[in-house]
Amino acid sequence: MAEHFAPRGRLPEADLRSASLMDADDVAALLSELGYPCDAADAAQRIAAITENDRQALVVARCGGVVCGLVALDFMYYLPLDTTTCRITALVVTSSAQGQGLGRQLLREAERRARVGGAARLELTSGSQRTDAHKFYKDNGYSDGTLRFIKRLGAA
Repeated sequence: MAEHFAPRGRLPEADLRSASLMDADDVAALLSELGYPCDAADAAQRIAAITENDRQALVVARCGGVVCGLVALDFMYYLPLDTTTCRITALVVTSSAQGQGLGRQLLREAERRARVGGAARLELTSGSQRTDAHKFYKDNGYSDGTLRFIKRLGAA
């Protein structure tokens, strides 16, 4: 998996835009690649849920006319700091586009949107098994935060 995050040349700047329902097939494929299987109908429902919520955003990246990455954002009030925090809830780049700078472009776009949205900080969580991703985040200025605990209350 380390090869996915190793530099392999540069992509030209990607076309980044807010996702729409027409992106359902691509979003489904990207979420499946991230390890969260989803079909186009499910993806369309998820895109609709995000676009109907002014505290969330979903950005897709097109390279050479093909969607090859996405980042999802959730803005929330953070009581301990009395401020808005923006959380990256998903970040994925197709395996064929990894190592070419697209993940960095998506992080920059997330940071830009977080600032515009009034967030004082940007955070993300990453599974403990994704050690290559952890290095990628650290290389991009993110630091280890707090330990996250999860109690499942349903199937998700």
